Amino acid sequence: MLQKDYILEIVGQFVDGVSDALRRAVAGEASGTEDVERQVGELLELDPATALVLSPDSLVTMMVISGMADSVASYVCYALARLATVYEREGNDDLAGLRRLQAQAVAESFGCDPADVPAELAALDAELFS
Repeated sequence: MLQKDYILEIVGQFVDGVSDALRRAVAGEASGTEDVERQVGELLELDPATALVLSPDSLVTMMVISGMADSVASYVCYALARLATVYEREGNDDLAGLRRLQAQAVAESFGCDPADVPAELAALDAELFS
């Protein structure tokens, strides 16, 4: 029960943090994309600077090692896919491609779909990406 409460708490914090950061990223603020990446790293309990330079397979391995991957994979997949979209809009094809490959690797490994939007982020997604 405590683990479930802990996961619900960190997912709630992630949703709040990533919502604000994605709004800023879509508005063109560089700190927004950096904060989305930081939120993903923190959700995985990894150093963000390290986590998001990992190859897609290595990122998945680190998620498995964290022990929480199944509980947070759909949120990570969503955030990485939306980051890819923001980077594409900015013309940063290299980072967009890496984030898209990372999202796909997470999706394939944990049975989620990058096109699926977690319920807590549905309104935000409709606001920013529809």
